[in-house]
Amino acid sequence: MTHKSMRQQATVRTSLRRRYIEHTYSCKQPAIRPSRDGPLAMLEQRKDTSRALELMESYKEHMIACLIRYQIDPFQLGAFAEYAANWAKSIPKCGGHLIGYFLPHEGTNDIAWGIIAFDSLTSYEQYRARLREDADGKVNFEFAKAKRLILREERNFVRLVPGTFHLASLLQDM
Repeated sequence: MTHKSMRQQATVRTSLRRRYIEHTYSCKQPAIRPSRDGPLAMLEQRKDTSRALELMESYKEHMIACLIRYQIDPFQLGAFAEYAANWAKSIPKCGGHLIGYFLPHEGTNDIAWGIIAFDSLTSYEQYRARLREDADGKVNFEFAKAKRLILREERNFVRLVPGTFHLASLLQDM
């Protein structure tokens, strides 16, 4: 691959990333909060996610995801849900693409997950530095510390296998 074509690809990725970010911040999306109606009601709170997903499709093969595995106090699921919902503002503001946070539902009752995507490990390191300085982030870290709701946390970085992300079911609802 020539230097010129590599530069053109980088320019296209940057342009797509910029369009995605501009689109994300132009949507007036309410913060997602746990709802009595369950996860479907939370998903309905987001508007125009199909356009955001369309933009993600164009450069997702180049991203990495940070999978955060939390061991949590199972008696503080509500507090962890609040902690996770608080990140919906800080993570995008600091440069991460928040895929989502997931609470235990069936099976193990003390494991929760957070998934955040980045362009590279360098982007992740820059994000971490910005997050440590973010006022809302500091408040959320202190909230988790005061409640002692996270017993253990581990991070793994993975990359996407092309053609396997966000595929809808082919079965028709009956």
